[in-house]
Amino acid sequence: MKNRLAAAQTQSQSLNAQVLQSIRLLGLSGLELEQELAEALAQNPMLEREDESPDADDEAARAVAPEARAALETAAFDELPDFAGAASTAAGFDPDDGEDRCARIAAPASSDPALRVLAGLAAELAPADLAIAAAWLEHTGDAGYLAADRAAIDARISAGLGLRAGQAEAIRQRLLHGTPAGLAAVDLRECLLAQIHDLPASDAGTALAREMIDRSLALVAARDWPALAAAHGAPMEALRIAARLIQALNPRPGLALVEDESMHALPDVVAWPADGRWHVALNPQTAPRVRVAGEYEGVLAEAGDSPSVQQLKALLNEARWLARGVAQRHETLLRVTRAVVSRQRAFLERGDEGLLPLTLKEIATEVGVHESTVSRITTGKYLQTPRGLFELKRFFGVKLEGSAIAGVAIRALVKKLIEAERPEAPLADDVLAALLARRGVQVARRTVAKYRDQLDIPPARQRGTATRAA
Repeated sequence: MKNRLAAAQTQSQSLNAQVLQSIRLLGLSGLELEQELAEALAQNPMLEREDESPDADDEAARAVAPEARAALETAAFDELPDFAGAASTAAGFDPDDGEDRCARIAAPASSDPALRVLAGLAAELAPADLAIAAAWLEHTGDAGYLAADRAAIDARISAGLGLRAGQAEAIRQRLLHGTPAGLAAVDLRECLLAQIHDLPASDAGTALAREMIDRSLALVAARDWPALAAAHGAPMEALRIAARLIQALNPRPGLALVEDESMHALPDVVAWPADGRWHVALNPQTAPRVRVAGEYEGVLAEAGDSPSVQQLKALLNEARWLARGVAQRHETLLRVTRAVVSRQRAFLERGDEGLLPLTLKEIATEVGVHESTVSRITTGKYLQTPRGLFELKRFFGVKLEGSAIAGVAIRALVKKLIEAERPEAPLADDVLAALLARRGVQVARRTVAKYRDQLDIPPARQRGTATRAA
């Protein structure tokens, strides 16, 4: 065999530095972007932070309103300056519509669990109520319990904020039954009762567990089964089922805030309903902007071509590329989120059962970008909604077995049907599949069984046995 040299023409595409930088910026989280820009600002004198307010009709600019801060600062009393300030920062809303609760944007990440609780409540509580919540949290210990007598704390808060009777307690109840449940409880009994209150009443052992917490918590702690059986007139198996439910509760809900790192996540985008439609805006706290320092451009345009001037012009070009890349990232994030919110409106209004199948490709086609761009811009980015904080990836789900809704929605429907079943006649998996089919959701019995297992719900036979035992 003889070696031969041959020439051939091929087409290839290389990515230049600007394109690579733009692609990398898409994948950065808000915190990573802030760090990136801080380094660039320190190294490049041609770059400056854009602190000027956007146009008046920019929704992102109106998402944090001074009225909310002023209302909370006025309501706060002397002993709560830190919490009241955090609450005011957490409560930004559209000044044109004071009821746009979802326009409020979370405060900056904090190591203080109480501040993160306030940030979570900012989307649904009025500014004055946030100040009351801050007051209760000021008097809550690390484990999540009130540090003094409830009535005394209530009187102190009411006097400091000029509240009517029962107003402070209503907000404490909101904390008690919020996330995590049991926060600001008077004692262990109230803490556990608040947590078990959220469990479906139809679940095996729930009613008995509630009675045991209310009347016999000391006996439960001592595992005194004969005394529990005598006190509640229940068979041993039913007592053990109820006891397992109690053991699964969290006796120190305050510590869960410290351990849950996801609580540190800040929303990159917020969505809220108003005027019959959904509004979407970037969170200014996680969408920093930079620009080229204007005074340098004119000077360098008239300067010569000495080596030092060439170096400055190179820095000027780098500043332009970075400012353009950051602006493009923000614009892409906003457009993609608007498309996602439009597609998943039913989820935002009804919960998991309204989640529709959605793919990255569908959003990419709608927005006019590549599928990989949608993947990068939705990874590690969070959307604040009335239903809570979600990673944008959460809104993408696939169809199952020809169903018109996503797997998450099917699981939610399975849970809803089981919660509504009669305790004496639990629904078998094939019956659940038939009921779903009546709703237009065609899934196999084994699919129902899979989602039931994921929900940690026993099969119908075991649910029926537990009901009869109780």
